[in-house]
Amino acid sequence: MPIPLISHGITEGLSAIPHAYTAIKWAAVVAVVALLKYYFGGARNTSERLMHSKVVMITGGTSGIGSSIVHDLASRGAQIILLTQHAPSDLFLVDYIEDLRQTTNNQLIYAEQVDLRSLHSVRKFATKWVDNAPPRRLDMIILCANTLKPSRFGAPKLTGDGLDEEWQVNYLANFHLLSILSPAIRAQPPDRDVRIIFASCSSYIGATIDLKRSEGVITTTNTKSTTTTHAKSKAGAKKKPKQKQNAASMYGITKLALMIFAKSFQKHLSSYKRPDDRPMNARVLIVDPGYTRTPGTRRWITGGSLWGLLLYLLTWPVWWLILKAPEQGAQSFLYAAMEARYGRGGENGSNGGWYIKECREMETLRKEVDDEEVAKQLWEFSEEQIQVKEKESAKRRALEKAKEEEEKKGGSTATSTATNSGNNKARAAGTKKSRK
Repeated sequence: MPIPLISHGITEGLSAIPHAYTAIKWAAVVAVVALLKYYFGGARNTSERLMHSKVVMITGGTSGIGSSIVHDLASRGAQIILLTQHAPSDLFLVDYIEDLRQTTNNQLIYAEQVDLRSLHSVRKFATKWVDNAPPRRLDMIILCANTLKPSRFGAPKLTGDGLDEEWQVNYLANFHLLSILSPAIRAQPPDRDVRIIFASCSSYIGATIDLKRSEGVITTTNTKSTTTTHAKSKAGAKKKPKQKQNAASMYGITKLALMIFAKSFQKHLSSYKRPDDRPMNARVLIVDPGYTRTPGTRRWITGGSLWGLLLYLLTWPVWWLILKAPEQGAQSFLYAAMEARYGRGGENGSNGGWYIKECREMETLRKEVDDEEVAKQLWEFSEEQIQVKEKESAKRRALEKAKEEEEKKGGSTATSTATNSGNNKARAAGTKKSRK
C-alpha cells in the first residue's frame, strides 16, 4: 500500500494523495518533538559493571532519581541499604521494599532509619555501623537525599537541632555521616573498589558561601572565604552589614559546600597510610544529574501552592519536554558507579574528586571547590557546629527523659496513694462488720 501511494505521488504530485500535506506537517512536528525530547533527555550510560555481592548504601533512595538508581543497581544484583527517615516497620517502606524485591528479583534490599534532620539519628546509625569487628563490607555510598523550599521567598524551616533544614539535610548530615563512617571506608580491603558519590546541582555556580543561617552563629565574610565560629559569637564579634540575599540561595550554598567537602574528603582518604602499605582504594565522585522532574523540582516549580500546581498541570507538556525523567537523571549516577576508569585500578590513578555531568568528566566552574583554605575553614566550622548542636540535643534529651521519669514517678505515687486509701477504707468497713 505505501509503495503505490509513493509512486502515485511522484508521478501525479502530492496533491493527488488525500491529506498528504497534513500528514507531512504532523510528521515534521512529531520528528521535532522527538528530537527535542532526545536532546533534553541527556546522555545515556553505556558502562557495565558486575554488581553482584556489592554493598551499596544510599540516601534518598525512595523517590525521584534515587529510586531509579536503586532499581537499576538492585536489578544488577547489588545489595541495597536504604537510609530513610521512616522506621523499617513503616507500611509505605515495607510495601516499597517488597515491590522492589519482586520487580528486581533481588531479596537483598533493606532499610535503616536515619533521619538527616537529626544529627543524633545520623550518629546513632553510623556508630552502630562502625562498631563492628571485622569491618562490614561497604562498596559504595550514594548521597541523593535532598530538600528544597517550595517558595523562593518563603521563611527557612528549622530542624529539631535549630538549623536551616536545607543546610542540615543537603550538607551537614552528609558531612556528619561520612566523618563517622570514614574508618569503615578506610578499613576496606585494598582489592575492593570503593566509591562515594555526591549529588550536586548547577545552582552551586551562582552561590556565595554564607553560613549565617545557622542559629547562634556570627559570620565574618571576606572576598575569599567565610569564617564562622561560636567563639566569636560569645566574644561579641562585630557583625558586618547584612547583604540582601535571595531566599533560595541557601540551596546553592549547600551544593557549593557539599562539593568543597567532597574534594577535601577525597584528600582526607588519600592521605591515610594503610597498614599494608597499599594505596587508598576509595574514590569520591560528584555528579550533576541535570534538570529532572523529581518531586522536589515539582514542589519548587509549583511554589507549594494549589494555584502553582494548577499552572504546572496546565503547562505539563512543556516540563515533560525540557525536564528529564528520573530514569534519565539517574544515568550520570550509574555512569559514576560503573565506569571502570574511576575504579581502584583505573587509568586516572588515585586522584579522585571527579565532577561528572552528562556521563562525562567536566571541570568545576568555581575555584572555591579546589581551594584548600576554604575547605579547611568549612571543615572546622562543620565540626564545631555539629559539636555544639549535639551537646544542645543531648541536654534536651536528658531533660525530656528526666521529665518523663518524674511524670511516671508522680503517676505511680498517685496510684499507690489511691490504692492505700482504698485498702484503708476496706479495712475500716471490715472492722465494723466484725464488731456487729
